[in-house]
Amino acid sequence: MTAGLFHPGTSVLHRIPAGVKLTGLAAGITVLLLLDDLRGLAAATFVVFGLYAVAGVPPRLALAQIRPLLWFCVVLLAVQLLLTGWQRAVAVVLTLVLGVALAGLVTLTTRVTAMLDVVETLLGPLRRVGVRPDRVGLVLALTIRGVPVIAGIAGTVRDAHRARGATVRPWVLLVPVLVRVLRHADALGEALTARGADDDPPGNV
Repeated sequence: MTAGLFHPGTSVLHRIPAGVKLTGLAAGITVLLLLDDLRGLAAATFVVFGLYAVAGVPPRLALAQIRPLLWFCVVLLAVQLLLTGWQRAVAVVLTLVLGVALAGLVTLTTRVTAMLDVVETLLGPLRRVGVRPDRVGLVLALTIRGVPVIAGIAGTVRDAHRARGATVRPWVLLVPVLVRVLRHADALGEALTARGADDDPPGNV
């Protein structure tokens, strides 16, 4: 199950405008960074759990938002334990996990197109200096869409290796996954060029 994908629903969080949610995300992360004790972070944890429950996000999908951080959090915790006390170490890791969980909740309850509309609106004033908000939005859309595509390619390659009875090791999968990703990128580039996405005046972003 891939993290960061829109999860359809009719909850209150799904109905809140994207701009409001992105503002709330920024405010929430700011509050997390200001909390310096475990009691405050424990309360924040219950709030995040409650928001996921209100959004109707299945537990497996909720866990998928933070699963990619597992090993990084282990290393970060070890480093912080060496440099600071255990309370500070736990606080740093918990702040990171909760921040990522909040960001994941926003993407789960907000369509990509809605978030890109907000980005394009915010970048509108930069048209005067040659920046094209629609082009920036396109880049962001391709980046976001690329996450499940790459995850799907990796899953296909992994399943193919297992079907042949081969031992699945990350470095063994690297080359075939990279080749397929590059092929996908070439095909995507050709499709965009065919649709005139590359027809821009010089000097514009």
